[in-house]
Amino acid sequence: MPKLTDTQSIILSRAATRPDNLAMPLLEGLAGAAAKMAVAKMIERGWLEEVEANLRRGDPLWRETGDGHGITLVATEAGLAAIGIEPVVATTMSNLRKSKLELASAAREPAEISPDVDTSKPVAIRAGTKQAQIIALLQRPEGASIGEIVEATGWAPHSARGMISGGLKKKLGFDVATSSDAQRGRIYHIRGSI
Repeated sequence: MPKLTDTQSIILSRAATRPDNLAMPLLEGLAGAAAKMAVAKMIERGWLEEVEANLRRGDPLWRETGDGHGITLVATEAGLAAIGIEPVVATTMSNLRKSKLELASAAREPAEISPDVDTSKPVAIRAGTKQAQIIALLQRPEGASIGEIVEATGWAPHSARGMISGGLKKKLGFDVATSSDAQRGRIYHIRGSI
């Protein structure tokens, strides 16, 4: 894992919790030359990318192009991997956040929607952990049974069920569905990843 400064780590962690992995707005107090230097280093390392801002949606701007368009910053898969978030997990979390925001915007009047709505909790998934293993198992098209999770992690069945209900559903906000299979028993899978 690459060595990150505190500022870089915070920028990437915040981007991981936002729709489309937007890195803007930056930290409060980070402006001017310090912001340009920090962002330039992160772009150079491939952790951030400049993309055209969606002005209709109200994306915060990094810089203006002068022709009525603007540029914003997004965290790349390499940037998310630098803080320990696997690309598959990052994509799934981004899709889940988009769904939540779309539901929230459908329930409200358009004038009430804030462009920087951040309804999700920070993501803290490190590559190579048992939590990441379980997420990968549940993202497979065939899902996973408790027995398969126990075999992969070495945990007791009650610990595996606790991780699914407490860690994945409540803390991370995954939509975990279940189905029944005559041979495998109860099968768990993360909706939207099939």
